[in-house]
Amino acid sequence: MDAIEEVKNRLSIEDVIGEYIQLKRAGRNFRGLSPFNSEKTPSFIVSPEKQIWHDFSSNKGGNMFSFVMEMEGLDFKGALELLARKAGVDLEQYRKLGKHNFNGPDKERLYIVLEAAAKFYQVQLNGNKAALDYAREQRKFTKETIIEWKLGYSPNTGNALIGYLQKKGFSDQEIKLAGLSTYRAGRTSDIFRGRLMIPLQDPQGRVIGFTARQLSGDDYGPKYINTPQTVLYDKSRHVYGLHLAKSAIRQSSYVVICEGNLDVISSHQAGVGQVVATAGTALTEAHLKILMRFSGDIRLCFDGDKAGMNATMRAVIIASKLHISLNIIDIKDAKDPDELIKKDPDIWREMIENYTYAIDWLIKRNEQLFDLKTAEGKRHFTDELLPLVNSLDDPVEKDHYNTLIANKLNISKTAIEAKISLPINQAGIISKRKIKADLTILPKEQIEIAKVEDHLLCLMLKNPELRDQLNSLSVDMLSRDQPIELLSLFKQKPQISEAELNRLDSIADYVKIESLQYEELYQGLEHSELIYEAARLQVRLIEQYVKNQKLNIAKQLSQADDKTIENLLEQARRLDELLRNNLEESKYA
Repeated sequence: MDAIEEVKNRLSIEDVIGEYIQLKRAGRNFRGLSPFNSEKTPSFIVSPEKQIWHDFSSNKGGNMFSFVMEMEGLDFKGALELLARKAGVDLEQYRKLGKHNFNGPDKERLYIVLEAAAKFYQVQLNGNKAALDYAREQRKFTKETIIEWKLGYSPNTGNALIGYLQKKGFSDQEIKLAGLSTYRAGRTSDIFRGRLMIPLQDPQGRVIGFTARQLSGDDYGPKYINTPQTVLYDKSRHVYGLHLAKSAIRQSSYVVICEGNLDVISSHQAGVGQVVATAGTALTEAHLKILMRFSGDIRLCFDGDKAGMNATMRAVIIASKLHISLNIIDIKDAKDPDELIKKDPDIWREMIENYTYAIDWLIKRNEQLFDLKTAEGKRHFTDELLPLVNSLDDPVEKDHYNTLIANKLNISKTAIEAKISLPINQAGIISKRKIKADLTILPKEQIEIAKVEDHLLCLMLKNPELRDQLNSLSVDMLSRDQPIELLSLFKQKPQISEAELNRLDSIADYVKIESLQYEELYQGLEHSELIYEAARLQVRLIEQYVKNQKLNIAKQLSQADDKTIENLLEQARRLDELLRNNLEESKYA
């Protein structure tokens, strides 16, 4: 038995999901409200028998691992590690049995070291008046906020933490690997001294490192010191505050990224919980990929200075490749969200809603920096913006902004295109590698078509006689891999059974989800009703297919020669005939 099966055997799916949403027994299954949107009627189903869940409102579904991946924003490995801890399964034992030898540091031991350090710092905060006054009086954090975010204080004695951890039984090597010690003046000492300690926590709330904030009146050293790179902490991937922001992000369907950790804490204390931070303005592809698991609407609240603008430009390029909607929140009459929240939390809420699309914001900012009436100003303006516009994946969006820039500068679009075509060393335009990504949040129309596919296939699964009747349906009419694979099997082996399909690893979970949907939607209907419903769903799919194909034909017609035009028109005629025939058949189903 492998680790995955061991975890499945020790945990029940209803218990795992029940930790996130309230479930109520409904016959053999459980029901609850969808965690992916705000609904009042339960559409979320869990089947203990099949060990499968399905959300009818968003058309998402899967096993306990996929649910944890959705809720925690984890990849499969992360979900397995989380559930293995919950089940008491030692993954190291399974790794040792595999073909790879894992000789790295014991990560679980490092988590324990860091949690002990966080508790030590918390105790020290209560005993240090200057640090406590800074948190309570200057930052205006409540006692509850200080506890929730595990804020602490690092003594300025040199090795107070090391001595404490050594007495707890942790070795010097473990303390060093956790990023808590450094070598200075010929001896090992605490890396953090005399600072407000802000624990950095992973999406599950485990401490993975620290940010240490200089206290007021102390001129020595940088304002902030971070844990160095460790096996647990990677600043290019860590999103501060995500463990407490996940629920609010799902409910609001957007996320706000700030520069500072203390901005995040202030915002949460003010009741705006969909706010996180990265390490300064260093927003990376990894950060965006983590956040897009929760929302495709990401709003940046960076400073409007040159560093903030450069960071925004980098972020726009990455977001474009990942098909993320990136917007900008402009702070007015305050240097950062923390200062604004102290003045009036309601203004912070208003500004979050009053956002600007990132490229439009950058254009406006650059308009303020350069004199667009002069040749030099126009050159600098295009130097800044054309590399950004040229990096966009969407040709319509790219053309829109090239036209907009040309109009703003009162020059021809030909001049813009000529500058784009210059060599890299002349125009600074860099072609970027295309990045593919699966978006968690799909357009409404796409979700509805996916539902139609699933409902039709679950009818075919449970009623094999429909597989021959629905002969107009082809795999190129479907949009996702698993439905395509299932329909292909129905075409190849019209009598293939559900039991046989459940033995195919690639689609076993999908088949179980299909079975669950059939039980919820169609169980008990008359056979004539099932035939009618199948015909209706087939027509829906064919209508969408014909619509998409004719759009493609229309695009090709504009550049086609006479012979190609004739072929394209014939394709359009056949598509119309296909749709007409199926509409006629559905009337008599």
